[in-house]
Amino acid sequence: MNAAAAGVSITERIARERSASGLRRTLLLASGAMALLLASILVSAVLGAVHISTHSILAALAGDRAALSSTELTILLQVRLPRIVTAGIIGAALSLAGVLFQGLFRNPMADPYVLGTSGGAAVGAALGLFLFPTASILGFGAAASFAFVGSIVTIVFVYALARSGGKTPMVPLLLAGLAVSIILSEASAVLIYMGDEISANARNLSLWLHGTITALGWSQIVLASVMLLLGGLLCIPLRPVLDLFALGEEYAQQLGIRIEVARASLIIVASLLTAAAVLLGGVIGFVGLLVPHVVRLIAGPEHGRLLLLSSIFGASYLIVADTVARTVRAPSEFPVGIITAFIGAPVLLYLLRRSKREYAL
Repeated sequence: MNAAAAGVSITERIARERSASGLRRTLLLASGAMALLLASILVSAVLGAVHISTHSILAALAGDRAALSSTELTILLQVRLPRIVTAGIIGAALSLAGVLFQGLFRNPMADPYVLGTSGGAAVGAALGLFLFPTASILGFGAAASFAFVGSIVTIVFVYALARSGGKTPMVPLLLAGLAVSIILSEASAVLIYMGDEISANARNLSLWLHGTITALGWSQIVLASVMLLLGGLLCIPLRPVLDLFALGEEYAQQLGIRIEVARASLIIVASLLTAAAVLLGGVIGFVGLLVPHVVRLIAGPEHGRLLLLSSIFGASYLIVADTVARTVRAPSEFPVGIITAFIGAPVLLYLLRRSKREYAL
């Protein structure tokens, strides 16, 4: 099949998915996704070192103030719900970033850290922990705050490094991101092995690099929610750009898309979403890779539907993973990144084995 025929085929698929029947299918899938999200929130609120019954939580939500004891109410409102909301925000942000990067590179194996964000976050977190351990920005600790800055700086550096002659070719951009990420990740690893005098901070850094979700204050959660909402809104005008990129950049350019502006916009929005996720929970793998991949297989390539469903499923996935991380050895915890890897990798391998074919973005 030649490029023109492939472009027509994808265009027809997208047009069908935007029809009335496509809208009904989207609403049906979105309803199912929301039901799954609500179920994951309820299960996560119930489970923990201190069990709170489902009946008591539902009764409290219905207005029965006596349904929960003061201890249960404190645990629910100050520990579990903030952590659940935080996990949901991170999962949605990583999934949205994954959709954007996969659409940009036209590769379902691209993830939110493809341009070196994880390496920049690692160095930033290391600097924060070892040089400014008591620093705090807007209520976020040293590791999170400096990781956020490190992520942004790394993205800017990688983009500038790959840019040549007023253009940013995809292959140099990918290679620059890979090289910079490896260098920065290894640089942060040096600090972990420097000696016993920093063993406590080294352990904290190691845990943070595997992803760790804590119960933030509600003021930090509001700020994180605003960041996610802003990122989600910025994704809306990028939806048709992603659909046209699926047909090829030359085809998109013929239809009036300014390729460099569109590419830069996708990178900026995806990187900000990834940096926000890093700020909240460290480096958590497989969410931004697996969720868009699975949703695309279920819902098809139309990016309006893909962005909506990926954000909801991503939130559910990370809430479930974090619930497993904090309950499987309660009161001890695993880093949530370990759980997402153990869940995500086998699922991804199964899907790849089952499909045994490429599919269009």
